[in-house]
Amino acid sequence: MAERLSDRQLMARAIQLAERGLYTTGPNPRVGCVLAHDGEVVGEGWHVRAGEGHAEVNALAQAGARARGATAYVTLEPCSHFGKTPPCADALVNAGVSRVVAAMQDPNPQVAGRGLQRLRDAGIEVECGLLEAEAGQLNRGFIKRMQQGLPWVRLKLAMSLDGRTAMASGESQWITGPQARADVQRLRARSGAVISGADSVLLDDSALTVRAAELGLEPELAALVVQRQPLRVLVDGRLRVPLQRRLFREPGPVLVACADARGREADYQAQQLELLALPGNAGQVDLPQLLAELAQRGCNEVLVESGAALAGAFWQAGLVDELIIYMAPRLLGSNARPLLQLPFDAMSQAQDLQIVDMRALGNDWRITARPAD
Repeated sequence: MAERLSDRQLMARAIQLAERGLYTTGPNPRVGCVLAHDGEVVGEGWHVRAGEGHAEVNALAQAGARARGATAYVTLEPCSHFGKTPPCADALVNAGVSRVVAAMQDPNPQVAGRGLQRLRDAGIEVECGLLEAEAGQLNRGFIKRMQQGLPWVRLKLAMSLDGRTAMASGESQWITGPQARADVQRLRARSGAVISGADSVLLDDSALTVRAAELGLEPELAALVVQRQPLRVLVDGRLRVPLQRRLFREPGPVLVACADARGREADYQAQQLELLALPGNAGQVDLPQLLAELAQRGCNEVLVESGAALAGAFWQAGLVDELIIYMAPRLLGSNARPLLQLPFDAMSQAQDLQIVDMRALGNDWRITARPAD
């Protein structure tokens, strides 16, 4: 029993290490690794950035010769293929570890059990499944992208206590306080792409960038985070947003998704912007195809920050995995704009949510909910 408890503690530590790469590992998964002899840690590591050493390699480097005969606790099955770095399964074999405990199998078809089998073939004792749910929560986006070819979609909304997002004129800055806005910055930072709509950009002139001073992180980490700006995606079916808006002036990649390019490609290319036509029904952008495109580009998590119309379109299409709602203790009144445009007429059309988290952020509340089904 004591040994099993020790295993859980060491895997929990590996998951803590993996969380350090929350904002920087994309498109790779967040992975942590602990090396231990009889419960005593001899090496730790986590994956920091794509193209750099994986968690296992970093832990082995810290352990040195003490890795021989150790147990490796890793939050994701060690890779078995050559990518930008050599296979981690081979590194563990060559280091002489005697046992590997993995939280979960890698959903990547290039790995999918092959790394664990490589270890077994080398005579290493292998176990898989310890704290699997906790490890999976950290990489929901990567898992969904590998299994479904789609990213994990978060829909971010800010509302008053009476469920309103903006005045009738469109005025909305600021409903929530600085702590909530810093939390949104961290949501952007962990996302591979941030999506907004033409109406929102025209009203708010948001740049959708991650800003170091507003992250609420230690300076060294914040500086590292802003080096990896998410792809900013504008859904502008009829290309209504002028190219002089802040979204287009701030540094970093921008993708404009439209229904019909209408020969406008040269205008956007001149501004070093990418224009992509994804025609859907009724002159709208095909949102499922947009998400599939973002997944192909390596986006594990996508944040939608938009007005009620586009937010409602994502929800009605069944594309939202998680709602992040910031609620401010104020009333905007019945003339103000609703949270989402959902044209329901009967109670039978109402849709249930499962609230998975609720916490205070300064004077505001953050509610995390998912579709009940």
